[in-house]
Amino acid sequence: MEFFLQLLVNGVCVGLLYGISAMGFVMIFKASSVLNFAHGELLALGAFFFLSLVTWGKIPVAAAFVLTLAGCFLLGFLIEKFFLRPLIGEKLIFVIMLTVGLAAMFKGLILFIWGGNLHTYPEFLPASLEFHLGSIYIAPVYSATLVISVVFLVLFGLFFKKSSQGIFMRSVADNQKAALSLGVHVRRVFALSWAIAAMVACMSGIVLGIINGVNVHDLSAIGLKVFPVVILGGLDSIGGAIIGGIIIGLLETFTGGYLSPSLRDVVPYIVLVFILMVKPYGLFGLVEIERV
Repeated sequence: MEFFLQLLVNGVCVGLLYGISAMGFVMIFKASSVLNFAHGELLALGAFFFLSLVTWGKIPVAAAFVLTLAGCFLLGFLIEKFFLRPLIGEKLIFVIMLTVGLAAMFKGLILFIWGGNLHTYPEFLPASLEFHLGSIYIAPVYSATLVISVVFLVLFGLFFKKSSQGIFMRSVADNQKAALSLGVHVRRVFALSWAIAAMVACMSGIVLGIINGVNVHDLSAIGLKVFPVVILGGLDSIGGAIIGGIIIGLLETFTGGYLSPSLRDVVPYIVLVFILMVKPYGLFGLVEIERV
């Protein structure tokens, strides 16, 4: 029973991280119908930016974390302005292929600057984040993951419900043409969606780098897990992305604990195939009915 509870805690923490990362992916899709295949590389960029600030720049961890998030937020704006905006009005496949090209470009840049070796962060998490609940041990990294995930979820919830830009983003996601007719600056919403998506991806990359180490190949592969997560939760559901992330995190953790660690990376894609066959719109996705 103790082993089960240990896996449950670890799975929920990692799943929340997957869910928040997937939330950025869903935001881009809801706003512009674009599948961002560069999501994994944005995860890796965040991890390596943070690594450079902490190790090379000797910047305090808290300041490095904030600077990394701010830099990734700006990077999202720049991607939308210089790469995506010129393709407005073009076929959607062109935009999707552009994100594939961006993924290759970012990965090549990371390999050129940092190489393909495994890097690790210096130990900086305080021992006070370590908890023992009976025989259940919660490592500092999982405690930090839980705290960061909850804080981000609360902030995003307030942003979407209370701020004007959050309301604009929701209106564009529901109906672009209606939002445009009401005076919503749709291009600005697209840019903000990419900026927030890049920021949450980088944040996820930092925490995943603390858990597994920083390696461009591993982080890019983890970024691909966003697809099973969003397909499971529903490609157009932000709340579904969180639920899907938790489910995938639990499935991975229990598979690695009870069956084989080598199978844990296979499980999300088995779920992906199963969901596409049985419920292609996901658990919380909207079913589209086309009438001829």
